[in-house]
Amino acid sequence: MIAGIGFVALVGAAGFRATPGALVEPLQREFGWSTGTIGFAMSVNLALYGITAPFAAALMERFGVRRVTAGAMALIALGSGLTIFMSSAWQLVLLWGVMVGLGAGSISLGFVATIGTRWFVKRQGLVTGLLSAGGATGSLIFLPLVASLSESDGGWRTAAIVVAVVAFATVPMVLLFFREHPADVNIPPYGADEIVPAPPATGNAARLALDGLKNAARTKPFWFLALGFAICGATTNGLVATHFIPAAHDHGMPSVTAAGLLALIGVFDLIGTILSGWLTDRFDSRILLAVYYVLRGASLLVLPSLFGESITGPMIIFVIFYGMDFIATVPPTVALCREHFGMSAPIVFGWVFASHQIGAAIASTAAGITRDSFGDYAPAWYVAGFLSIGAAVLSITISRAKAKPLTDAPVAA
Repeated sequence: MIAGIGFVALVGAAGFRATPGALVEPLQREFGWSTGTIGFAMSVNLALYGITAPFAAALMERFGVRRVTAGAMALIALGSGLTIFMSSAWQLVLLWGVMVGLGAGSISLGFVATIGTRWFVKRQGLVTGLLSAGGATGSLIFLPLVASLSESDGGWRTAAIVVAVVAFATVPMVLLFFREHPADVNIPPYGADEIVPAPPATGNAARLALDGLKNAARTKPFWFLALGFAICGATTNGLVATHFIPAAHDHGMPSVTAAGLLALIGVFDLIGTILSGWLTDRFDSRILLAVYYVLRGASLLVLPSLFGESITGPMIIFVIFYGMDFIATVPPTVALCREHFGMSAPIVFGWVFASHQIGAAIASTAAGITRDSFGDYAPAWYVAGFLSIGAAVLSITISRAKAKPLTDAPVAA
């Protein structure tokens, strides 16, 4: 039940965060705002989505997952609902950028790590994969719906109201049915034999997050995971998710066709992440990460030769292959955080995820500069391919560690 509630919340949060992408043209038509202005609001959203994660995980430790999740969904609903009254670009930045960004960031992969660490001993990788896949599912469900609603008689305001209503509807579900720890309902974590007492809530949430970073930063595994995940963000959200469509258009492919290919990557991402979770329960996470990064690097190195005016068989193979690997790195990364940092894993993973978003932001800008400088995206794809292979080396270099007991709260030194 806890995993199911978490999945619904993650699907919603991911969908709400991705919604502005379908409203760019309607907002331009009504307000005359430039793409850069609207893009800035989305950049604020993306940055806060990553930076919020470790602090949200700390807030969950301090005040409880239920309160933070319900508050985050209410913040998303408020940010979306108030947009129907906006008249200036700064209001878009405040509502969609800041409020929705903070809300969605509070229900991101740190939330996934918290549920997996607290509630599961066995099948932890599979559950982490399922919850991580909720992000892809959210985008796939909401984007077509929002795009359709924005073209209806009510325009983009109808879409904004629907998002607000759906977000508010999840709040009572979380408050009524979600529980903080298995001990709260007198059961052991899934796969364990003994009930684990819930640790007392202590400490300032911001201090907890910063202390988590300070302690984790003293270890090599943290830096290897953070650098590897930064490369992961650069080669997925930063490069492919942002620049695949314009890169394909450079080679004569219609943008709508390229967008369809990107959506198909999202479909196979859902399958690949769940499969990765299943594999994480059975194989060494370091080896899985190394394999994922090598395969991703190889696919990016051949991508420039696959672009053309129409969809070809090799391009379909790339879409399937790359899609299966898109965020397959999440379950083994969460598993390694738990292995090295015990019950502090959610906070530590929040910082690792922040590095993912930083890598994505850097790659997004760097790829655009590359296109402007060389007139082609090819150098960006090649660099990303070799960086992915470097991430594989970082992953396999991570030392082994015995799993921390469930009652172990401090971050490993």
